[in-house]
Amino acid sequence: MNDVAGSVASDKDPALCRDGDKHPDNPTLPTWARLSINRCNLPAVILGSLTYQHNPSALVLDGVHELHRDFFRLLGRCEAHEERVKLFHDYMTLCFRLEALEDAGFRPDMPKNRGKLNYLKLIRGWHFNSDSIEGAVLKGWAESRFGLLPRHHRAPIRDFSSEPYRLYLEQRAAGLYNTNALEAQLDLVYTFTQIELSRRHPERTHFRLFRGVNRWEAHEILGERNGEHLMLLNNVNSFSADPDRAGEFGDHVMATEVPLAKIICCAEVMPDKLQGEGEALVIGGVYGVKRG
Repeated sequence: MNDVAGSVASDKDPALCRDGDKHPDNPTLPTWARLSINRCNLPAVILGSLTYQHNPSALVLDGVHELHRDFFRLLGRCEAHEERVKLFHDYMTLCFRLEALEDAGFRPDMPKNRGKLNYLKLIRGWHFNSDSIEGAVLKGWAESRFGLLPRHHRAPIRDFSSEPYRLYLEQRAAGLYNTNALEAQLDLVYTFTQIELSRRHPERTHFRLFRGVNRWEAHEILGERNGEHLMLLNNVNSFSADPDRAGEFGDHVMATEVPLAKIICCAEVMPDKLQGEGEALVIGGVYGVKRG
């Protein structure tokens, strides 16, 4: 702030404020695409920005390491990745009573099967149809944990009083109803994936991934920079490590550098559980993408 004599310029003066995110060629995450609070160590305005794509840091979900400290301690002692993957799935089965649902309150006379949806069925359902109930639950989880609002569910979401947003909320609630801590299961999926990818690729911060899209003009393009389109992606997206595979799903293939910290899960980490070689679920936000 200025002193009494006015000799010190305000730190908000345009000539002094050089935050790269404020430059039109380096947009931050728009206010209408984010929440003001989330459940991780960085706010949505940062983790959803183009600056974060270029300079990522670890994303840590609130309370996950503390709640499951014994599991992560055991995981750190496993040297073989096959052993770590098996330990993860065994822990999920035991922790969330996936094969003993009566311990979590399920009764045969219940009108809805409480065990119908778990983390594996959810991810497989997303790959089959990202606009399904499973897709709504995943987008809702990303909204809750990272503060990124969904931009598409069966139709573009531009008005939060619109029918597409109402349908998203309805399907999200239906998917979570009577399940056994499904969002907490996803917290562990994400955290395990981050640990596993960091152990397998200790020197890497990004992965070159590809996505097939139709109707390029219908996507939210915020500008261009250095030959890239600056695109606001949905809060959860499917990508592939294989451009030819990505090309099977759209008329155009976008290529981008995805921060390791934004990969929710991938076939590399769970090869015996997820279908689709090289497939990955990715947290959205603003990305610089090249159009193929």
